[in-house]
Amino acid sequence: MSRIESVLTRIEPHLPPGAIVTDENERKTYECDGLAVHRTVPALVIRVTSTAEVALTVRACHEFGVPFVARGSGTGLSGGAQPHAEGVLIVMSTMRDILDIDPAAQRAIVQPGVINLNLSNEANPHGYYFAPDPSSQSVCSIGGNVAENSGGAHCLKYGFTTNHVTGLTLVTAQGDVVEIGGQAPEYPGFDLLGVLCGSEGTLGIVTEVTVRLTRLPEAVETLLIGFESTDAAGEAVSDIISAGIMPAAIEMMDALAIEAAEKAVACNYPDGAGAVLVVELDGPAIDVDLERETVIARAKDHGAGEVRVAVDDVERGLIWKGRKSAFAAVGRISPDYIVQDGVIPRSRLGPVLASISTIAEECGVRVANVFHAGDGNLHPLVLFDGSIEGQTELAETASGRILDLCLSEGGSITGEHGVGSDKAKFMPRMFTNEDLDTMQILRCAFDPDYLSNPGKVFPTPRLCGEPPRRTSGEHPLQAAGKAELF
Repeated sequence: MSRIESVLTRIEPHLPPGAIVTDENERKTYECDGLAVHRTVPALVIRVTSTAEVALTVRACHEFGVPFVARGSGTGLSGGAQPHAEGVLIVMSTMRDILDIDPAAQRAIVQPGVINLNLSNEANPHGYYFAPDPSSQSVCSIGGNVAENSGGAHCLKYGFTTNHVTGLTLVTAQGDVVEIGGQAPEYPGFDLLGVLCGSEGTLGIVTEVTVRLTRLPEAVETLLIGFESTDAAGEAVSDIISAGIMPAAIEMMDALAIEAAEKAVACNYPDGAGAVLVVELDGPAIDVDLERETVIARAKDHGAGEVRVAVDDVERGLIWKGRKSAFAAVGRISPDYIVQDGVIPRSRLGPVLASISTIAEECGVRVANVFHAGDGNLHPLVLFDGSIEGQTELAETASGRILDLCLSEGGSITGEHGVGSDKAKFMPRMFTNEDLDTMQILRCAFDPDYLSNPGKVFPTPRLCGEPPRRTSGEHPLQAAGKAELF
C-alpha cells in the first residue's frame, strides 16, 4: 500500500461524502494557483469544512510522511499553493463562515475561506470594514491573505494583513491544534503571529483568524489625475507625501496598463495620458477637504493634466475598477503575461521605470506597469506570446532582471505576493547564507519533517531536495561539480 493510500484509508471513514477527490480530471483543476506557468497535479485532494477535519488529515500525513499543501481561493501569484505531486492538497475554500463580528471589540473571527470583500460587506452595517484590500479582494480568501501577508491599495496608510490579525487557530505540521493570540491588541512573549503571517503555509495550516476591524471614515475622496509620463507622476507622489499628507492609497498605471484597462472595463481614464494616479484620501471631512486641495496643487506643480474628483460611489467605483482590473485586463492586449512583484525606495521610481523599459526593449517584450506608488511596491506585467518559440524564456529573463534591479536599488523581491515556488531561487540574492540558515532553523522548529508546503520560499539543492538543516562547508557533490545550489 502506498503512503497516499495509507492516508486515504486512515481519513476516509471520518470525512463526509464529497470531501475526497481522487479522480484525475478533478484533481487537475487544482494543479496551479494564479501563477499558471507552474503546474502540478496533486496525488490526493481533500475538501475540508472544519478545524477537526484539517487536523485529522494533517495527522495522517504526518504519520505516513506525506507532504501536504493548503489552498484557499487559488488567486496567489507566486506558486505558493502549487500542489505536491506525491502529496495531499487540503482545500480550505469550503471553510467560509464568518463566526463572529463584535463591533464593541472591533474584532471579527472568520474561517480561512471567507472572501476578503465579504468580511467588509458584513462589517459595514456596524460601521466597520476590513482594511487590507488586495486587488483580488472580491475573490481572494482571508486565509490566503494571512499566508502571503497580502496588502492592497490601502496598505500605504493602513498596513498589511499582519497589522490586522490578533489571533490564529493553527493546525501544526504534526496535526495538533493550538491557539495563538486572541482578541487583545498585544500578547507577551515571542511574536508568533508575526512569524505565521506571511509564512506561506510552511509552518502549518491556519483554520481560524481573529482580525481587527477598522471604523469607516467620515469622508472619502477619490481623485484620478493624468500625467504626460510616469516620471512626472512619480515626482508628484514624492511631493504629495513630503507635504505631510498620508493618503489612504496612491496607485499608478502607465500608458500600456491604461490601454488594457480601457479595453477590459471602459474605465474612461484621461485620453492620451502617459500615466495616471489614483489617489484616495479618507478621514475627518475637514481634513480630507484640505488634503484634496493640496494634492491637486502638488500634482499641477508637476504638470498634471486632467484632474477628476469622484462625486459619488458610482464614480469612485469606476475609477477603482480600472486599477483593480489591471492584472486580468492585460489579457486583452497580450496572449500571455507574467505578474511580477518587487519593491524599491519610492524616491527611485523614475530611474527604475526607465531601467524596466530598457530591460523590456533588450528582451524583446512589453512591460505594463501597475503599482502602489506610495510605498514603491511595483507590479510589472511582462507581456509575451508563449506560442512563439523562445518568448516564454525571454519573458522569464526580463522578469528576473526586474527583480535584480529592485535588489540593486535596495529593495525586495516581493512586497505582497510572496516567494512561493516562483522566487525561491532569488532568496540567496537578497539574503546571506546565515540569514537563510536562521530562517530554516525557525521553519524546522515548526516542521522538522519538512511536510508542510515543501519546496516553497527557500531554495533547495538540486541534487535531492534535502530537508532544510544547518550545513557547514561545501556539499561533497557540489565540490565535485555534480550538483548546483541555487
